[in-house]
Amino acid sequence: MPYQAKTERYQSMKYNRSGRSGVQLPAISLGLWHNFGGVDTYENGRAMLRAAFDLGITHFDLANNYGPPPGSAEEMFGSMMKTDLAPYRDELIISSKAGYRMWDGPYGEWGSKKYLIASLDQSLKRMGLDYVDIFYSHRFDPNTPLEETMGALDQIVRQGKALYVGISSYTAEQTEEAVKILNRLGTPLLIHQPVYSMLNRWVENGLQDVLSEHGVGSIAFCPLAQGLLTNKYLTGIPSDSRASNPTSFLKAQDVTEEKINKIRQLNEVAQERGQSLAQMSLAWVLREGRVTSALIGASRVSQIEENVAALSNLDFSSEELSRIDEILK
Repeated sequence: MPYQAKTERYQSMKYNRSGRSGVQLPAISLGLWHNFGGVDTYENGRAMLRAAFDLGITHFDLANNYGPPPGSAEEMFGSMMKTDLAPYRDELIISSKAGYRMWDGPYGEWGSKKYLIASLDQSLKRMGLDYVDIFYSHRFDPNTPLEETMGALDQIVRQGKALYVGISSYTAEQTEEAVKILNRLGTPLLIHQPVYSMLNRWVENGLQDVLSEHGVGSIAFCPLAQGLLTNKYLTGIPSDSRASNPTSFLKAQDVTEEKINKIRQLNEVAQERGQSLAQMSLAWVLREGRVTSALIGASRVSQIEENVAALSNLDFSSEELSRIDEILK
């Protein structure tokens, strides 16, 4: 049977405006960094994308290098667009990025105009799309003038290959300069995608202020700290976790006893709130309205359902916030 999205999909999802733009993003977005590549089970990925959209998740976040192998997540998503999501294209925000290594030679990574434009052309072909809604510079390039990188983003919008542009993992100072350049070019910065969680709060040291001042949205990746802020690690490192996988960004040596002790204490707070640790962690990232959307990853449908359920309790008392700060200190 052809896929038909649930008619009630917009009834419970919360949508937040990205900065001062006209774009509203779901409070929970789905990233395809893991579990949607060529080495993964296609039908599981398809089930997760369908479930996410049925829950009101309209934003799917990709990058040229997502897989493995690189590019395969976009290919999988392109297949899903053909079979299931094409009738709903105008209800979706689809993003991709370029910045990390994709092909051999000096033009296969970083932030040159040569690389960014070629990479987006490849991404559009893999996904079978005429345009993406958001295209990001995935990382700051220290060896390319920022004017060139931002100029490439501006050109991409003017060519109709992207509707909006974003940056990822830029510092507060780099973001300030990027905003100024893009404003001069006439293509305002829509959004910044930084890593942000209870275990990694670097954005609070200036970046959030820059984004607020200039009306730029933010979408937090790794809000669950690669799974650390879930119930997976309460008793140690499970054999099927990211920390047990030698190719993962999360290494076993990062999961210290001190960190696990903090996670256990945070879990106690979550239980008192009637939430799982993952749900409280997402609610915490979304507190105060300074984050537009929390970008989750998932390996099964039930994780998406659990994460979206976090939206039923986004409020924190001052006592809860103080207790969390004390645990994390």
